[in-house]
Amino acid sequence: MTSDLRASDGSAATSSTATTAGARAHARAQHGRTADHMRHVPASSSPTAPDGVAAERLVWSETVAPGGYTTAVLARGTRIRMTDVDGDACAHLLLHRADATHERLNVADTVKVPWQAYLGPGHPLLSGFGRVLATVVADTSGHHDALAGTTTLAGNEAKYGSGAPESPAPAGRELLLLAALKNGMAQRDLVPSVSFFKSVRAGGDGVLRWEGSAGPGTAVDLLLHVDTIVLLANTAHPLDPRPQFTCSPLQLHAWPAATDLGRLAAGELIGELGPEHRQAIANTDADLVARGVL
Repeated sequence: MTSDLRASDGSAATSSTATTAGARAHARAQHGRTADHMRHVPASSSPTAPDGVAAERLVWSETVAPGGYTTAVLARGTRIRMTDVDGDACAHLLLHRADATHERLNVADTVKVPWQAYLGPGHPLLSGFGRVLATVVADTSGHHDALAGTTTLAGNEAKYGSGAPESPAPAGRELLLLAALKNGMAQRDLVPSVSFFKSVRAGGDGVLRWEGSAGPGTAVDLLLHVDTIVLLANTAHPLDPRPQFTCSPLQLHAWPAATDLGRLAAGELIGELGPEHRQAIANTDADLVARGVL
């Protein structure tokens, strides 16, 4: 078995991968190459650092492929920016506390406690313990969903003919499971997720209506209140009416922004917070003090 490579001068080179030595040579020849969809290591090597954020400040930089997934463990005070570059990304998101994975995103409380079913700036992403895991602190899309959850294997097989992670139409739940397994979690840790960049609205008759994307180039920023395991799948929304699987790349960047937590609580970052949000922050900080974190 052979594999055609390109040398640094652009000429063709052939390396056998049928032997250990050949496979090693082939693997080493890939070092330093870039792909359209990849994590940048170190993050400071990102070719797409957000405006106003120095590349050397980045702790996470990645482009998630359509139908791909990713996971990261990030510190309290980290700011995450998700960008829908081409207008058809859909970020299905789950959050778990890094130091206590049984505490995780609770979608019911996330929409119930702040009296708002539609995600946007100032919306807290809550756990079932009355504490806030993250807050949406910036949003140029306005097209998100906390009602429909993510896609399933059975649903994608019925709609697209496939739904496995390696298939042409991977289901969100299958992808999130892979991300969970990489963090020592399992199926029991997969609760309902929220999704960004695809909008769903509930009509007066209770029917959920698809509104789609806001278009290319929009972004959402989350600010983490605790050390967090982020699980993310970039795949089609379950209510997408298009008969063909449709998804586009998702850009991710993250950087330390601990001072934003104080500004948020003081009403200086995005304005005055609702009383329920302020209480959830107080609950979170009290727990961190009890654990010796603050």
